[in-house]
Amino acid sequence: MTTRPAGASVVDDDTLAALGDLGSATLFEASGLPIDLPSRLRPVGARRTLAGRALPVQAAEGDNLPLHLALESARAGDVLVVNAAGGDHGYWGEVLTVAAQVRGIRGLVIDGGVRDTDAMAELGFPVFASAVAIRGTSKRDARGAVDEVVLGRTRVHRGDVIVGDADGVVAIPADRAVRVLAGGRARQAAEAGYLERLRAGELTLDIYDLRPTTRSGDDVD
Repeated sequence: MTTRPAGASVVDDDTLAALGDLGSATLFEASGLPIDLPSRLRPVGARRTLAGRALPVQAAEGDNLPLHLALESARAGDVLVVNAAGGDHGYWGEVLTVAAQVRGIRGLVIDGGVRDTDAMAELGFPVFASAVAIRGTSKRDARGAVDEVVLGRTRVHRGDVIVGDADGVVAIPADRAVRVLAGGRARQAAEAGYLERLRAGELTLDIYDLRPTTRSGDDVD
């Protein structure tokens, strides 16, 4: 297992909460970065929102020992972000959920399966997974937490900000969090203005300047 890299940016709780309030789609558009995690990661259970600091975990397909080991190095406010190669196994269930909640872990994002979904819903633990699967796992892979994992096109480092909701999940680099927050707030304010204009009767064609224009030299009927 590894510890948080020395000198790594640590996003404060206020910034973390503010990013969570903006939502994944707004943050993605405001960032201008490839921070979207694969769309196959969907919310499981009753809790469909999540915001916390990434604790990356790499697991071999069909082996969940790294998740058990990661709990030891997790800190309150962390989110386990697990690359399990999309394995069709139940890497996580009620037992690990209770163990995680006791340690203050805010949720789980896993490219792999989970089970005991009714129990997790009752516990109110946010989970985003690529599958629900009942097949069990082995416990031989002793890697535990790592400094980074790659999910889809996005590299997730320890301490990055994870925000998930019904639209998807993003991983914001810790050293970009403040800038993305400012951009997200600006985008949110602009969209509020657009909505007011729409309610007043304007069209999206005019608000977004989408009307086709006649280029010089084009024939006009």
